[in-house]
Amino acid sequence: MVTSDHCLAPTRVVDAPIEGGRYGRMLGDLPSLTADESLLHGIGSRGGPCDGAGLADEGGDDATVAAGWPFFGQFIAHDITADRSPLQHAVDPQLVRNFRTPRANLECMYGGGPIGSPYLYDRDDPARLLLGPGGRDVPRNQQDIALVGDPRNDVHLFVNQLHVAFLRAHNLIVDGLRANGEPEATVFDSARRLLVWHYQWVLLHDYLPGLLAPELASELLNGGPRVYRANGRPYIPFEFADAAFRYGHSQIRHHYQVNEGFGPCPMFPDLIGFGPVAPDRAVDWTLLFDFPGGPAAQRAKRIDGRLPGSLINLPAAITGDVEDEAYHSLAARDLQRGHATGLPSGETVAGRLRVPALTADEVLLADHGWHDETPLWYYVLREADVLGDGDTLGPVGGRIVGEVLVGIVDADPDSFRTVEPSWRPTLPAVDPDRFTLTDLLTLEERA
Repeated sequence: MVTSDHCLAPTRVVDAPIEGGRYGRMLGDLPSLTADESLLHGIGSRGGPCDGAGLADEGGDDATVAAGWPFFGQFIAHDITADRSPLQHAVDPQLVRNFRTPRANLECMYGGGPIGSPYLYDRDDPARLLLGPGGRDVPRNQQDIALVGDPRNDVHLFVNQLHVAFLRAHNLIVDGLRANGEPEATVFDSARRLLVWHYQWVLLHDYLPGLLAPELASELLNGGPRVYRANGRPYIPFEFADAAFRYGHSQIRHHYQVNEGFGPCPMFPDLIGFGPVAPDRAVDWTLLFDFPGGPAAQRAKRIDGRLPGSLINLPAAITGDVEDEAYHSLAARDLQRGHATGLPSGETVAGRLRVPALTADEVLLADHGWHDETPLWYYVLREADVLGDGDTLGPVGGRIVGEVLVGIVDADPDSFRTVEPSWRPTLPAVDPDRFTLTDLLTLEERA
């Protein structure tokens, strides 16, 4: 997933969640990795081991995972870290509870609801969310700024179009509930709950099983987390936000075919967001995800520690003006974030989790002058390459990502796993026994 959070200032490191800020350390007693910052920047910059630009024409770094999954991961990341303004709490005090707790509840789309975020909703029918012209874009103001619950969902075309797909799904559910006689007073709340539960189901039963080793996915879904402890106060661990859940940066393809007439092109600058989506740029999801009975979609790049050229040399529209050229590289930014937040090394985390650590020959940094233990973000990527064949996260990355995502859903008092553990998806699906993300993306076809 491509991040749009580019703050490089050192972040306060704590061992417990920060009230309101909701960040903390999952493994807070582990020592921070000490590293030479100039060497750290060199690893992530052009020409360093994270630079995969030279592989663009070789075609040898494709994974078996469909190309759209890292963007769904980014959508999840924005959702669980979405933050509403305290001003909205003055409008509706009931929002305070959600404001303080990370949840997989589509807050990035619903914002403060029709009362707290009326600009997201149809004035004449506030149960429905607004869409842009033709239903192909998010709504925008007169200056073409996206009207969305989280502005990060307009950073590039793919996450924009996922946001649009969820907007359309909500409105379709509203129509269906009304057709089935749902009282008008409860239409919005019922539609939101139904979509959120299906989204949580997809996260846990479609997305995670494709990202984690099968035995780890099964363990977490059946037994819950054993390292991540919410204790009634769910939080986002730095080990997750600033390292493990940035795995998707290594999955970004060198070029994308967006639809029949648009592409192939790199992510940046061609697919940058922050502006209206023209009709000829609407995403054809069959090119990004595998649909039953259809041809195979494009594949994601292997999770291997290397990023495509479009992320190693980000445009100024994404990075802003920078004094250090290294910060045009998303890899350098990821490495710097982990250093600023005082994260432990990958080897130290492996020791805590009691799993074998990668060797220097597997990490592949010694030839670049790096002789310390490995930054956690880069370790997670190399572990996926060595132990997950570039498709799935290894025992360190998978444990961190899986535990946090399952833990956040389990700690949500409104999630389906808390309210109705036996619940199963009710929206139409190609396979009635297996509801997937592609069913949500094509809900209109079966509504």
